[in-house]
Amino acid sequence: MTASMAVRSTILTLSLVLAASIGCRAATRQPAPAPQQDASLAAKPGRETAIFAGGCFWGTQSVFERVKGVTDTTAGYAGGTAATATYAQVTTETTGHAESVKVVYDPSKITYGQLLRIFFSVVHDPTQLNRQGPDVGTSYRSAIFYTSDEQRRISSAYIAQLDAAKVFPKPIVTQVVPLKGFYSAEEYHQHYADLNPDNPYIMVCDRPKVEALQQEFPQLFKEYDAK
Repeated sequence: MTASMAVRSTILTLSLVLAASIGCRAATRQPAPAPQQDASLAAKPGRETAIFAGGCFWGTQSVFERVKGVTDTTAGYAGGTAATATYAQVTTETTGHAESVKVVYDPSKITYGQLLRIFFSVVHDPTQLNRQGPDVGTSYRSAIFYTSDEQRRISSAYIAQLDAAKVFPKPIVTQVVPLKGFYSAEEYHQHYADLNPDNPYIMVCDRPKVEALQQEFPQLFKEYDAK
């Protein structure tokens, strides 16, 4: 464990109640409405990719790897360059990277809009600027890195829909920007939440997200075992 990771764990060990009160998941306590604009389910199985940044990538990955139709997830970095895509550099908050998760999914089983709905409903609080819960900095910003014009159109329309309906108590600050590159994080970050379930940070910030996914989207929930 790096010094930064040790500090994160220690802070939450000493202040679980405070961390919980700050909040690590979405600001809404009910599922966000379905997108009015979405892609249709594909007629045949295939592989498409979505990139989401919603705070610490441990929890984001833990949620999406339990979604039916998702075939693979990778924790990583997006927004900066390959030369600075390391945890030690990203945590300096000077690289332009955001902790992100690459979600590979089968468009015949789940739509991009359904992934967005989960992202806004249980993964994070999209109204927090450059932070999620106890994690502060631009590397924890809320962002959608789109890989096609269709993803840009659907995600931008959905944010406008949620803001117009006042689903959240404050305006959404999620960036919608083109993907310039995705860089996989170090191996010890992959599936971290599932391999370290007793970590205080995971217990407070990430386990509730998985529980919310199962409760709010039971039809999309699947069991997952990283071991």
